[in-house]
Amino acid sequence: MEKLRLGRTGLEVSRSGFGCLPIQRISFEDAESLLLRAVDAGINFFDTARMYTDSEEKIGRALSGVRERLVLATKTHAQDRRTLEEHLETSLRNMKTDYIDIYQLHNPPELPDPEAPDGIYAGLLDAKSKGLIRHIGITNHSLKNAIQAAESGLYDTVQFPLSSLSSEEDLALADVCRRHGVGLIAMKAMSGGLITKPAATFAFLRQYGNIVPIWGIQRMSELEEFLALEENPPALDENLQEAIKRDREELAGSFCRGCGYCMPCPAGIDIPLQARISLMMKRSPYKAFLEESFRERMNLINGCLNCGSCREKCPYKLDTTKILREELAKYYEFYEKHKEER
Repeated sequence: MEKLRLGRTGLEVSRSGFGCLPIQRISFEDAESLLLRAVDAGINFFDTARMYTDSEEKIGRALSGVRERLVLATKTHAQDRRTLEEHLETSLRNMKTDYIDIYQLHNPPELPDPEAPDGIYAGLLDAKSKGLIRHIGITNHSLKNAIQAAESGLYDTVQFPLSSLSSEEDLALADVCRRHGVGLIAMKAMSGGLITKPAATFAFLRQYGNIVPIWGIQRMSELEEFLALEENPPALDENLQEAIKRDREELAGSFCRGCGYCMPCPAGIDIPLQARISLMMKRSPYKAFLEESFRERMNLINGCLNCGSCREKCPYKLDTTKILREELAKYYEFYEKHKEER
């Protein structure tokens, strides 16, 4: 598999990385099969987070025997140095490793003060001096923060949402990172599953020689699809460009990317799915959405507590409560139109 040098880290990573958020939804046995198949096929870059429930443990169980062949990245959502140190200790134990290649701050609302002697960044430097982490990274959904991090000289990698839907403004981050020797990791390359033609966003991002997408993979069929694309990388031809154009027209504006940072919902609403159900019904098989059990789940939106928690936590600053109500109305309309198909 083709590899790429990740900025000034010097790390040679597979041009397709493995995003390990989805493996928290499958069994340890299925995760092990999936991860080992990825390694056998040449993927050596795996990205997870302390926040992703048992994802780190599944990586440790499956990949500890081939650790020396891998580049492992994880994240901490700590707000203080003590918690950061606790998260790091847990991550090392879970992944059965003595060090983490890239340790990332997980979507902080603003960059930490690098001069604070007892701050988070000081904790990162201390961990690096002890050999517990090798490189310092940051993830963010704010372009302003991502550019600031890349230009600061304090971070070896930046992780940011990039896909074939990205604006020219967002894509300019690639040049910023290149000029400053910062490795650029693309999350949400499938826009939370709303991009239905992987070849299109694969070919689009492959134009940039310094972007490494981490594909969120949950099923063996998904992995095999990306491996096939790596074996025969598609050219960004007229057909794929037309597919991207259609996606951009349909998905223009503000929409839920399904990142899940808004969860859990105290009213039991599955926000990452239900806040974009009208798009999912158009872009994926919809028969399951007509089942009575799913309709009951959608009805939970009527019990929204209007607590504002989801709005506060949304990295895209969406008015999630408003979107949910609008999506429920669209769902009811769709359900009435198609209910005889059940």
